[in-house]
Amino acid sequence: MESAPAKTEILAGYSHARHALNDWLESATAADLRQRSHGTRWTNEELLFHMVFGYMVVRALLPMVHVVSRLPTPVGKAFAAVLNAGTRPFDVINYWGSRGAALVYNKQRMGRKLDKTITAITRRLERESHRSLSRSMPFPDRWDPFFAPSMTLNDVYAYPTHHFDFHALQLTLRHRS
Repeated sequence: MESAPAKTEILAGYSHARHALNDWLESATAADLRQRSHGTRWTNEELLFHMVFGYMVVRALLPMVHVVSRLPTPVGKAFAAVLNAGTRPFDVINYWGSRGAALVYNKQRMGRKLDKTITAITRRLERESHRSLSRSMPFPDRWDPFFAPSMTLNDVYAYPTHHFDFHALQLTLRHRS
């Protein structure tokens, strides 16, 4: 079993994502951003937003993990099962949401959104104790390949960088840094 990444490793991943996104946004032309990505139906710009969205999701998940991890395990399992049952609608919303949101959080706004989101997540992570980071809850593991049936708070903090790095391989943009 792989050990949980330390706070410093998680923060290094966040920094890497910031720099990578800014590099792509600075070097990409409008035509580059309109190009299709590999293995998705999104354009590069839509996929870049989806990568940013992974961090936005974590910001929303953190309070939920703090609450659900304190509930009896059967309640958490039932909650995860209900979410797993809604995987199809989630996939549709995830796809179209990223397409639409990329119109708002486009090349000009996306970097700032990631910066603000990571800053907020980092503040929360720095306040977490070792004990709180080890709290776990059942997760809807059908929603994302990086969601496991049970995840610790530490796993949730580490998730968006795994998601970001996975999708980075699907971009058809050149990474210049």
